[in-house]
Amino acid sequence: MTASATTQTPTRDRLGRPLRDLRISITDRCNFRCTYCMPKEVFGKDYQFLERSALLSFEEITRLARAFTQHGVEKIRLTGGEPLIRRNIEQLIGMLAEIPGLDLTLTTNGSSLAKKARGLKAAGLQRITVSLDSLDDKVFMAMNDVDFPVAKVLEGIDAAAAAGLAPIKINMVVKRGVNEHSVVPMARYFKQQGHILRLIEFMDVGHTNGWRMDDVVTAREIVAMISKEMPLEPANPNYTGEVAERWRYKDGQGEIGVIASVTQAFCRDCTRARISTEGKLYTCLFATSGHDLRGLLRNGASDADLDTFIRGVWTKRADRYSEIRSEKTVKLDKIEMSYIGG
Repeated sequence: MTASATTQTPTRDRLGRPLRDLRISITDRCNFRCTYCMPKEVFGKDYQFLERSALLSFEEITRLARAFTQHGVEKIRLTGGEPLIRRNIEQLIGMLAEIPGLDLTLTTNGSSLAKKARGLKAAGLQRITVSLDSLDDKVFMAMNDVDFPVAKVLEGIDAAAAAGLAPIKINMVVKRGVNEHSVVPMARYFKQQGHILRLIEFMDVGHTNGWRMDDVVTAREIVAMISKEMPLEPANPNYTGEVAERWRYKDGQGEIGVIASVTQAFCRDCTRARISTEGKLYTCLFATSGHDLRGLLRNGASDADLDTFIRGVWTKRADRYSEIRSEKTVKLDKIEMSYIGG
């Protein structure tokens, strides 16, 4: 953990949870059509993405980032869509990197990483997370639904490692009947590579991915699969509010993380806020509505106005969706993951 980006006392919500992490979606566009995120049936050739003018500018993003650090934010993760398709992203990273003590990271599908890794590091990016759902080309191409091969993602991961973007984390969404047989090969490969594999239960984010509880491979099942070949033991969290439950290999050679927001809710420790591509503030991954920050910025809000707005939203926050998930809540018209970056 880096030094705190602020000396301010963290703003806390109604359940006493501090504001520590901010995820900023910088584009709603993606060159993949992953079936659990942006399925082609919805995000097809005629889908209307946001106009460029609707996106937050780099200056607006940086101003908001600075405002949030005054409320306790220590880590910012850039997301999408696919953030590396945002033109001149290195410029944005350079601007954000000037904020003192900020832990700056990014999540990508890895498709452009081989050619961008060195520039991202030079601009000030510290760490990176790459999404990869299988080492099996047939399975992976079926899941990304654009026939993008595994080898190009692995090339990007190698480039990121060579550039010093470490530690590298690999996110794998596990869906029953689709890629659960890829769990152990993925764990074996990234254990050998020295990267941290994070396995994510298939989640009911948005309303277009056809989520069913029957499709969820539970964290308990995932850990059992891996531990049968490569024994695991629980590890303590790195910090309060860490998303992934940590497990280390008993032979001392690395660790994995399991994100179990369906079967093992971690709402009580959630410290994350999200800003969508068009500048709305969301206080939960499973939210149904947001709070308009872009409007404030473009209508001349002062820093004091932003401070009051952010404090007002967070101090009223009482979200705990994963703890109260039910058939009724699952059917709510929730914001799509491609707008708030997961």
